[in-house]
Amino acid sequence: MQHSLQYVNIAAYKFVTFNDTVAKRPAFKAKCEELDLKGTILLSPEGINLFLAGLREAIDGFLSWLRADLRFSDLEVKESFSQNQPFNRMLVKLKPEIITMKHPLIRPEDGRAPFVEAKTLKRWLDQGHDDAGKPVVMLDTRNAFEVDVGTFDNTVDYRITKFTEFPAVVEAHKSDFDGKTVVTFCTGGIRCEKAAIHMQNIGYDNVYQLEGGILKYFEEVGGAHYRGDCFVFDYRTALSPELKETEVTQCFACRAVVTPREQLSPLYVPGKSCPHCRKAETSADSTPPQ
Repeated sequence: MQHSLQYVNIAAYKFVTFNDTVAKRPAFKAKCEELDLKGTILLSPEGINLFLAGLREAIDGFLSWLRADLRFSDLEVKESFSQNQPFNRMLVKLKPEIITMKHPLIRPEDGRAPFVEAKTLKRWLDQGHDDAGKPVVMLDTRNAFEVDVGTFDNTVDYRITKFTEFPAVVEAHKSDFDGKTVVTFCTGGIRCEKAAIHMQNIGYDNVYQLEGGILKYFEEVGGAHYRGDCFVFDYRTALSPELKETEVTQCFACRAVVTPREQLSPLYVPGKSCPHCRKAETSADSTPPQ
């Protein structure tokens, strides 16, 4: 299928033993520069995580190069398209984890948590239960500000501010999910994969991850049972269920998500302030000294 939009945006990750990250980093950087790609690649002993954008030929060339390494030969990517380059620079970083959870005993490479594909999940949500007749509970593993842009209907949202908070909060609420099927989800699959494995490790009986996350769900079944858009970590800020850029933006000053309605406020000055900044200032002014 041909797209008139110029830039191909890809997101991908894979958990796999990757002990030569230091040696490989210069090669990754050189290849991306050669192809004029921009974005971020994280290299870690537990695998790879990448967000890249470039022209179609360049993206295809990079993936061919990467998949020539047998460790990444089966790397799957999620694609969207934009008229502008969504990243300002190209970064290749070395990290202890490709998604920080601070639970090093979790090794998805040793065995994935069960996953549910988008079309199956939609069918479960349509019928109100899984194939065994158990009620399905959607569990959002993203940060609160991402959830506020959009999420599935009737989602359990613990309002976490960073992923490292997830293990403790999900352990504290374990009894809430007795007799239910839990489906963890996130933007592209990486956080919910780690989350589901952790939940299995602490005794959850019936937990799945949404294969490919929200973006793959949008790609395969659209926005059924989903409210709003999906926050993404680039200049587009959010994508609709049609995988198109929306009018949602992010405040340069406080990094809060600013909806189109909030952008009408006189407190919204692009690049300087937004209504959320003012709320924070008011709250700080009213807080007595400690």
